[in-house]
Amino acid sequence: MSSEIIDNHRKEFLPAAGHDLFLPLYDPLVSLMGGDRARRGLIAQANIQSGQHILDIGCGTGTLVMLLKREYPSVQVVGLDPDPKALRRAKNKLRRAGVSAQLDQGFADQLSYKEDSFDRVFSSFMFHHLEERDREMMLSEVVRVLKPEGSFHLLDFAADHASHGPLDHLIHAHARLKDNTQERMLQLMSSVGFRNAEKVKEGKMLLGLLRTAYYRASNG
Repeated sequence: MSSEIIDNHRKEFLPAAGHDLFLPLYDPLVSLMGGDRARRGLIAQANIQSGQHILDIGCGTGTLVMLLKREYPSVQVVGLDPDPKALRRAKNKLRRAGVSAQLDQGFADQLSYKEDSFDRVFSSFMFHHLEERDREMMLSEVVRVLKPEGSFHLLDFAADHASHGPLDHLIHAHARLKDNTQERMLQLMSSVGFRNAEKVKEGKMLLGLLRTAYYRASNG
């Protein structure tokens, strides 16, 4: 599956690690926090079938892409991210793992893929980086590129207004988590045309200090 790269590489974005200097530490840190286990849980809820076309939006250094290809070698996976440095790491990670996938540079709110292109679309730990308007545009684009019977699977940190620990304050200080409530997430998905939007389950990372939420939505 080929893709047309949009000429918007100069748009601003927040790197996966918050700053390019921390990118080499991103994978071991996320793994230590429980991120890899959480991503496996996201894959498990998607009911992936042989030969399907899958898009990972905000693929970063390619962990979810690699997990998908290892578990389902016959699926065609596309990873999309605006950060060229992260994509280079993703390419190297896939090569070391002995798997191949398409990696594209681009933004979530302007997907360069045709309508009805994918059976499954994933997003893990990136939605909280987006401004409100970009969230709506991204979800609208996901609806557009999903096949009629396709489904969208999202994993992100959950807003917890009752928590006042130091780690909670640190995360909320640099990420837009205040809108990551179940009510707001489901409202956004429904507003752009998703049907059957639901919160699948909750999870925890970093010894229970971080709350996560898993969502699923479909076109039909």
